[in-house]
Amino acid sequence: MKNLFLEFLPYIKQHKNRFIIAMLAGIITALCTSLIAYLVKPVLDQVFYAKNSFMLIVLPIIIIVAYLGKSGGMYIQSYLMNYIGHDIVRQIRNKLLEHILKLEIDFFNKARNGELIARVTNDIEAIKNAVSIYIGDLARESITFVALMVVVIYQSPKLALIGIIIMALSMLPINIISKKIKKRSKDSMEQNSDITSKLNEIFNNAELIKSSNNEKIELKYFKEANLKFFKINMKVVQQNQLITPLMEFLGAIIIAIVIYIGGNEVINERMTTGDFFSFMTALFMTYTPLKRLTAIYAGMQGAIAAGNRIIEILHREPKIKDGSIKIDKVIEKIQFKNVYLNYDNIQALKNINLDFYRNEIIALKGKSGSGKSSIVNLILRLYIPTKGSVIINNISIDKYSQKSICDSIAIVTQRIFIFNDSIAANVAYGQEIDENRVIDALKQSFAYDFVEQLPNGIYTKLDEYGANLSGGQRQRIAIARAIYRNPQVLIFDEATSALDKNTEDSIKKTIDLIRKDKIIIIIAHRPSTIELADRVIEIKDGEIRNIK
Repeated sequence: MKNLFLEFLPYIKQHKNRFIIAMLAGIITALCTSLIAYLVKPVLDQVFYAKNSFMLIVLPIIIIVAYLGKSGGMYIQSYLMNYIGHDIVRQIRNKLLEHILKLEIDFFNKARNGELIARVTNDIEAIKNAVSIYIGDLARESITFVALMVVVIYQSPKLALIGIIIMALSMLPINIISKKIKKRSKDSMEQNSDITSKLNEIFNNAELIKSSNNEKIELKYFKEANLKFFKINMKVVQQNQLITPLMEFLGAIIIAIVIYIGGNEVINERMTTGDFFSFMTALFMTYTPLKRLTAIYAGMQGAIAAGNRIIEILHREPKIKDGSIKIDKVIEKIQFKNVYLNYDNIQALKNINLDFYRNEIIALKGKSGSGKSSIVNLILRLYIPTKGSVIINNISIDKYSQKSICDSIAIVTQRIFIFNDSIAANVAYGQEIDENRVIDALKQSFAYDFVEQLPNGIYTKLDEYGANLSGGQRQRIAIARAIYRNPQVLIFDEATSALDKNTEDSIKKTIDLIRKDKIIIIIAHRPSTIELADRVIEIKDGEIRNIK
């Protein structure tokens, strides 16, 4: 809990004034609550026994003021703590995604999408509860409990001691239960991540699942994961629900003992009726904050488990460190010097020595898994060489900022990325939309013919993953996106694989037209696609076997 508080303390400090006001409101609530308990004594002694008419007027007014203070304090504290909690969640969610996006591509390849989504959504929501509910309630209920205990001890130290001993003993089993809740809460979050990942997998592969008639198989896997999630949650509920009856039972023991001993004190005239009922009222009222405090303690275990999962990612350092130099000159040459690349224990590239020059089209040829895409990944600096170096304009690529590398390079892959936005936004992705440039890029990628037939032209909204387009249409949109950026290095990784021969021939003409002052790299299997190349590099088993 201490680590969680220290991690998120800077966010709380931003709301220092609101937090102070919320704490003051909590103190007012606590003091008014204890005052209400104490007022039982003067009401009984001064009004009902002493028949004091003045106190009959004054005491009801004081009670109204006390309840007003209690209610007003609770409202102010609740509103301000919720404001703080929601704002902190907003900031942490932004920071978490910002940090995740800085991590290397290998992290995304190994992490499940559902796991990451769960951490950015569900886990942070648990943190919100810790900040907006638990911290404020913890302060208010603690002060309320202490203030009421002052009234209890003031009225009868002897009876108070008995109550305190039993309360202290009751904390032992509650502590054991809370530790179990923390473990189960972590299990629940991890299982929820599994379910989210499975759903993400199902929705992303719906076409394959349906075409393979595997709906029942996927549903079976999901049902098993969902049942496991249900069982874990029921164990959390079971342990959580033990706390209230346990507190009720221990409270009954305290009350029974106090009534017996306190009754004897009143009978033997060592205590007035007003003192006894004031004591009993305060004691009864301490039960509410005590019960809430135990519930807060149990609830915090889930927040701690969620916080640890978030902290785990926030403290993960990117393996690829960003450089500081900007590519502000024309890229004349990209060199690979004795480059080796391993993916974990699998060797992808071995002793690659290769140069790419401006105004040149280079084709990388080879079977799937030969290492062609690995060369491209190193140029994009999505990975770093295990050994050797990649050099741009005689400067090692690791000296350049990742932004300047990505601004200078555009890639079209076989896997097409289409966003749930307009065609114009998809083509100009990451840049300001210029209608003329968008239309020109669409024309060069031979996509404008079908785009202008759509209801809203370039502002037609595309479905998620471009589901309302054909495969060839999606690929032409992706090519238009690359052309729109006007990069210095343009990479086509099987970019024409989904196009018919006529469209492919047209795209080849476009490549030939825009090749000036660019380095163009083509990865393809079709002999027709690599006809434009000035050089053809044959890659096999991660090595260069032939250069033509």
